[in-house]
Amino acid sequence: MVRRIDVTGADGVRLAAWEFADPPERREEAGPERTSGVLLLHGLMGRASHWTSTARWLAERHRTVALDQRGHGLSDKPAEGPFTREAYVADAEAAIEQLGLAPVTLIGHSMGALTGWQLAARRPDLVRALVICDMRASALGVASHREWSDWFRSWPVPFATLADVRKWFGEDDPWVERPTPARGEFFAEVMTERADGWHPVFSHRQMLTSRETWVYDAHWEELAQVRCPTLVVRGLDGELGRAEAQEMVRVLPRGQYAEVTDAGHLVHYDQPEAWRAAIEPFLEGVLTR
Repeated sequence: MVRRIDVTGADGVRLAAWEFADPPERREEAGPERTSGVLLLHGLMGRASHWTSTARWLAERHRTVALDQRGHGLSDKPAEGPFTREAYVADAEAAIEQLGLAPVTLIGHSMGALTGWQLAARRPDLVRALVICDMRASALGVASHREWSDWFRSWPVPFATLADVRKWFGEDDPWVERPTPARGEFFAEVMTERADGWHPVFSHRQMLTSRETWVYDAHWEELAQVRCPTLVVRGLDGELGRAEAQEMVRVLPRGQYAEVTDAGHLVHYDQPEAWRAAIEPFLEGVLTR
């Protein structure tokens, strides 16, 4: 069962959220432990539906909500933003407070993970635990951002069919060393049909603007301010290297580490069962005390 809930983010932006729940009989089986709140935050270009497999098993025991962040999915995409770090963090803060999820466990992928740890540093009273999935604390630099601009320009938009979307991102994308079918499915979920074919639901310009607000800066100082239990997860073939991930764990006052083999940057999407095996023991430890 999935229920859509709209919340109001910073600057009055309307944010679409989805609450996942088991049927009543399953909720009764779960008992009183199903009270802790979990908020799932997707990465850049993602959407709440990318968390569906994760949300389904989390909802067996916890109140589970996935958020479309501003500029993404079915949430508002204000022409002039803002798409700052402050806006994204304030949106997550508003969602937690309006939905009564605190103290919440934040599970974030990539940009969503950065939003999670920035919020945990700012509002420790709201955050019970944190999972950081494949997000670097180091600055990525100008060259990285220029490559993203070039990559966006290479997309053969509009795509004639969703099958073409899946093939290009899952097999043919020349900017990716090892595209996978899971990657093709991931991007098929962020397309919408128009008269001339399939287009992304987001604006490339807005995505680049959002990315500019973190790509040039390091985020170690904020990471060190996160006081709640935190699990750093990396895909073995993802963007977060093992040495940096382990340094992030060292910097975190209560950090733990996990990695998922045969997974790239889209860890939870590439290997959903291995992802669950990596994070479930941590969640059981922090959410059932």
